Amino acid sequence: MPTPSLAQEIIEWIFDQYHNPGDDQVTFTRDDLISAADALDKPRPKNLGDIVYSLRYRVPLPDSIRQTAPPGREWAIFPGGNAVYTLRTVPFNLIEPRKGLRTIRLPDATPGVISKYSLTDEQALLARVRYNRLLDVFTGLACYPLQSHLRTSITITNDMDGTPSSSQVETDDVYVGLDEHGAHYVLPVQAKGGSDSLSVIQIWQDFRVAQQKFPGVIARPVAAQFTDQSVIALFEFDESNDQITIAREHHYSLVPPEELDSAELAAYRTASQRATT
Repeated sequence: MPTPSLAQEIIEWIFDQYHNPGDDQVTFTRDDLISAADALDKPRPKNLGDIVYSLRYRVPLPDSIRQTAPPGREWAIFPGGNAVYTLRTVPFNLIEPRKGLRTIRLPDATPGVISKYSLTDEQALLARVRYNRLLDVFTGLACYPLQSHLRTSITITNDMDGTPSSSQVETDDVYVGLDEHGAHYVLPVQAKGGSDSLSVIQIWQDFRVAQQKFPGVIARPVAAQFTDQSVIALFEFDESNDQITIAREHHYSLVPPEELDSAELAAYRTASQRATT
């Protein structure tokens, strides 16, 4: 991975080259990443995609770029076609667990051997979501894992010339679901652990994966993230007028079954009855 400062210097150089006051998008190519490194007298990154990945999920855009966004909006890097990217202003929508939200405690059904050998925070998070059927609990659907780490391409309009173009994307998990009426759903799942953060770009891509790869199926993208206290935050999203919004957020803590006493279960039962009336 490039250092945070190198990624920021490269995108700042590109932004200075192409942005004019009042612009709400800036389109650039992978070749521009090389040109920026050369102009800054920096070593060329071995993997150019790491620059974009780092700026989407690990390090903030430079202040000089963020300060040019209109009030209530922020810059985000969208796919713009094959080897093309577009910095675009979008409504500000920070995807991170809310403070003070009630935590629902559930009996932990994760097999001990899985907990022991989970290699990364993301793997551990996806395993806990799967073995504890958290998507079923969160959505009220019967959910079935279809594929992990789905790598595919989506068709988008090339921001350079307006022609259809493909862009490579990856989704951490894909589930399919059924509701009580027999309707079918597809649930792309993004998971983040450690220092990485969820990005509106991932959700934007997941909506298009669902629409293009599963036409006619209801799309319900979901994201999962560990909080500092190892609580699992689940988010569901809506998309309207090219804007991604958080539709629902619940927090779950997985605990040994014997820790759940009758008073706590009674409180959950009362909350459920209120929600259905």
